[in-house]
Amino acid sequence: MKRAILLCTLAMAGLSAQAASAQTLKTVKDRGMLSCGVSSGLPGFSAPDDKGNWAGFDVDICRAVAAAIFNDPTKVKYVPLSAKDRFTALQSGEIDVLSRNTTWTLSRDTSLGVNFAGITYYDGQGFLVRKSLKVNSALELNSASVCVQTGTTTEQNVADYFKGNNMKYEVIAFGTADETVKAYEAGRCDVFTSDVSGLYAERLKLAVPADHGVLPEVISKEPLGPLVRHGDDQWLDVVKWTLFALLNAEELGITQKNVDDMAKSDKPELKRVFGTDGNLGETLGLTKDWVARTVKATGNYGEVFDRNIGAGSKLGIARGLNALWNKGGIQYAPPIR
Repeated sequence: MKRAILLCTLAMAGLSAQAASAQTLKTVKDRGMLSCGVSSGLPGFSAPDDKGNWAGFDVDICRAVAAAIFNDPTKVKYVPLSAKDRFTALQSGEIDVLSRNTTWTLSRDTSLGVNFAGITYYDGQGFLVRKSLKVNSALELNSASVCVQTGTTTEQNVADYFKGNNMKYEVIAFGTADETVKAYEAGRCDVFTSDVSGLYAERLKLAVPADHGVLPEVISKEPLGPLVRHGDDQWLDVVKWTLFALLNAEELGITQKNVDDMAKSDKPELKRVFGTDGNLGETLGLTKDWVARTVKATGNYGEVFDRNIGAGSKLGIARGLNALWNKGGIQYAPPIR
């Protein structure tokens, strides 16, 4: 009897704690708007146009979450953040989710009070140099001056790489990405280092992008993804499964154009995905048709990639590791069942 009472008490305590922590989704719904932290201007990933409309790979993650919640991808307030300020904005509650080229590391997972909700982009750090220097490999950068942005993982990676290869170097650090790029273009350093995806994006800002090339070496693992605060598992699930929905949609052949037709399918897997069988969306605190809402708003993961940073964009980045697991890459989402 005592054991039964104890188990009941523990269960009630667990439910109480869960209810106390599951506040973000309710807050977002009550506000009628998702607050999403993005970079202050990284072409292909998050940047406003001359009318203030935001677009990009990271922006589409915000739009997908808003669509899953509100059935309206426009219900997002974008908060541009520097690398230095991004975590504080999330910790303080200024933003609900951070979708801003941020690397998942152990120290960030354990010391910042945040949870990564998945990996949107498998990246790695590289080097951008002027072609006129005739440098073909990062191993030829001995004694080079290197422009980096403070508050990122790049400084430690550069130190590890140069030390590991017995090369000398000089770091020239700047507070923002724009300052770093401008310093590089002005000749204040020989090389600019950042995530390879960021190098392709920042190169577009240079006067003559074709005069600069990305070296072949990738010197680190930089898994990028959205973050939420610790302590609200329901909200973590919402953001995490929105990303997984985009990946599963691509794998299942669900696109922005055919989503309505696919939703009529009698296939058991598709019926679960579209909520015509079961209530998986409702277990997240969303609607049964949350996947359809999401894909209608942004397209599947492949469409988001190609439109913003892939073959259909100015960046033209190959899918590479970010191809689906059954297409030669390592992008892989748990099943919706």
